[in-house]
Amino acid sequence: MATVSLKHIQKIYPNAEASKPKKKKNKKEEAPVEEKSYKLKVTDEGVVAVDDFNLDIKDKEFIVLVGPSGCGKSTTLRMVAGLEEITRGELYIDDKLVNDVAPKDRDIAMVFQNYALYPHMTVRQNLEFPLKLRKVPQAEIDQRVSEAAEILGITQYLERKPKALSGGQRQRVAIGRAIVREPKVLLMDEPLSNLDAKLRNQMRAEIIKLRQRINTTFIYVTHDQTEAMTLGDRIVIMKDGEVQQIGTPQEVFNSPVNTFVAGFIGMPRMNMFVGKLLKKNGKYVVNVQDAEIVLSEDKQKRLAEKNVEEMDVTVGARPEHITLDTVEGGMLEGVVEVSEMMGSSVHLHLNTNGRDCIIIVPTLDLEEGTEFTIGSTVKFTFAPNAVHLFDPWTGNNLEF
Repeated sequence: MATVSLKHIQKIYPNAEASKPKKKKNKKEEAPVEEKSYKLKVTDEGVVAVDDFNLDIKDKEFIVLVGPSGCGKSTTLRMVAGLEEITRGELYIDDKLVNDVAPKDRDIAMVFQNYALYPHMTVRQNLEFPLKLRKVPQAEIDQRVSEAAEILGITQYLERKPKALSGGQRQRVAIGRAIVREPKVLLMDEPLSNLDAKLRNQMRAEIIKLRQRINTTFIYVTHDQTEAMTLGDRIVIMKDGEVQQIGTPQEVFNSPVNTFVAGFIGMPRMNMFVGKLLKKNGKYVVNVQDAEIVLSEDKQKRLAEKNVEEMDVTVGARPEHITLDTVEGGMLEGVVEVSEMMGSSVHLHLNTNGRDCIIIVPTLDLEEGTEFTIGSTVKFTFAPNAVHLFDPWTGNNLEF
């Protein structure tokens, strides 16, 4: 049993400048102050790094915190670990309030970005170290180390020192040192960011296998949305210290709540167009560049339930949901600027009325010998069931 609950968690870093005595200046010395714009909220108390974070994590669930640099995801993880003090709110592990519980007494383990291995110790000694601190009997230590090494495939490296290992092998050792403790909660702070692309893919697969073999709850931090989509049972998307959306990978991909989530999740990112939402013959119709698309029945229903009126909209369409085929309702046009052959598909970068647009065209859908030359014009339209409509002022999805 290892549930984690974060209730109205807030982290404020005191403003150091506010506490410093101000040096008096005469009027001649005074100069205009350049205003700097910060995304994070600043209050009288200081800079709000995490604001009103709420999340209930189930036993053995794999939760991924994802967002751009500086959004508060690592700060949130460190508050769970006890490495950062919680300004306000309550943190529960197994229904026990742990705000004031020391990190060593929370029964958690953490894997850091930089491995944090002891260079003078062998792999075996690194794995044994946290158990020896807890005065675990040697026989049990040997058993746990052997099991962890087998799970992670590092048995043959037990007598080597970290400097003799590759980056991926070191990261496996760091994970091994965490799991030998058999913690209730395993925290991972961007553990793959120092690895090259190929190794990252391999280690993602290893982590997926690992979570099937150990009984613990995972909280994983990354800025890479591919890692988030492939690893998480649920994803928590953060921006500027606030939670934007919580859901399964499929939910946040198919039903983004705002333009930030829509643009952050998905690779390549979602295309955005200026359009109008109209009503014609009792149906909602989207007009983009004089092309009209009648929305699917499920979208018609959701918009009707919310009594959405005719209005200007930001229209979102993912590259894989745009087609070059002619359908009823007309088509949009774009000029090819870049054509990337990706093997199974062609990525077309278009200029449509001064806006960038990416279309993914499966090569199986193309006639043999089809080429897209730079400067040529192509026509395309959206899948009616995959168009997303956002309020251009608030950025919120009009369906939710």
